[in-house]
Amino acid sequence: MVYREFQDIKLSALGLGAMRLPVQDGDDAKIDEIKTAEMVSYAMGHGINYYDTAWGYHGGNSETVMGKVLAAYPREKYYLASKFPGYDLSNMGKVEEIFEKQLEKCRVEYFDFYLFHNVCEMNIDAYLDSKYGIYDYLTEQKKKGRIRHLGFSAHGDLTVMRRFLDAYGQSMEFGQIQLNWLDWTFQDARGKVELLAEYHIPVWVMEPLRGGKLAFLTQEDEAELKTFRGGEKVPAWAFRFLQGIPGVTVVLSGMSDMEQLKENIHTFETDQPLTAEENAALLSIADKMLGKKILPCTACRYCVSHCPKGLDIPSLLKLYNEHSYTEGGFIAPMALKAVPEEKRPGACVGCRSCEAVCPQQIKISEAMADFAGMI
Repeated sequence: MVYREFQDIKLSALGLGAMRLPVQDGDDAKIDEIKTAEMVSYAMGHGINYYDTAWGYHGGNSETVMGKVLAAYPREKYYLASKFPGYDLSNMGKVEEIFEKQLEKCRVEYFDFYLFHNVCEMNIDAYLDSKYGIYDYLTEQKKKGRIRHLGFSAHGDLTVMRRFLDAYGQSMEFGQIQLNWLDWTFQDARGKVELLAEYHIPVWVMEPLRGGKLAFLTQEDEAELKTFRGGEKVPAWAFRFLQGIPGVTVVLSGMSDMEQLKENIHTFETDQPLTAEENAALLSIADKMLGKKILPCTACRYCVSHCPKGLDIPSLLKLYNEHSYTEGGFIAPMALKAVPEEKRPGACVGCRSCEAVCPQQIKISEAMADFAGMI
């Protein structure tokens, strides 16, 4: 297992994420505890020492099951991470209640790593609002040793992340972002990595395979990659891509079965980042994949000045592209919750004034109507 230095400890470069554990009867809330215990045993035996869970995973059962399974091992043999569930605004006034319950569910007296969960457009104002006392409470728990390292995860855009870091960056020891070779440009993951570097904050990676979507490619694209590394499987390319990004410390993978776990551990037995030529080939495939499914908006903003409703069309199209490519998901609906009703896609009147000045000739009115029907 490859290890990364973090302060005075060594963390396995591959962490086991407990969001996609094996389940029974296809029910996400019914975790298969026997299979989970077998996977954790194998992970422990092959060098994984970082385990990541959260309040809401598997219908609220992930922390309970991981606590039960990990209790079989000496506490000093693993590092456990959980998170304050700020993705649900109704939790904002419950930080103490939730934190205490999480310790109980996980059967521990402290968390090695604890995060502000999912900093985004929807909750940034609440996270920064001192009346909830979230920051004060969590930093106090760190002083007491009940949190060893404090950080955050983010699905919000760069503006949101910067607001959070401007307020709390001095106390953040790590930042967890969605980072993979498709989102390097699509969600500007590159910009997020650079932002974290500005604050000297190491990078934790979530969604390295974008929920499994990057584990499979067309035969043509896979054949191209094999001309570089004939023996490397497609999922391994995603991890090799991350091994070449400065600042990346822990890569979390939500593995659902033993086969996935074994393959990923095999990949992380060596540190073999992509060459410049291999990197270019992979990002070229990303461009091709995105080009087939997303609208070619360049954010020139000509459309905005011609919209009678004052819609931020480039921002809406960016979310539309995310939602279309992902075929659903939570990112776009979550971001739209922070947008006033009168500025959402449904407010488009279909006048096509924007289309008359669009250099890319995008059928914006159709996209807005389609988007409004999706959300």
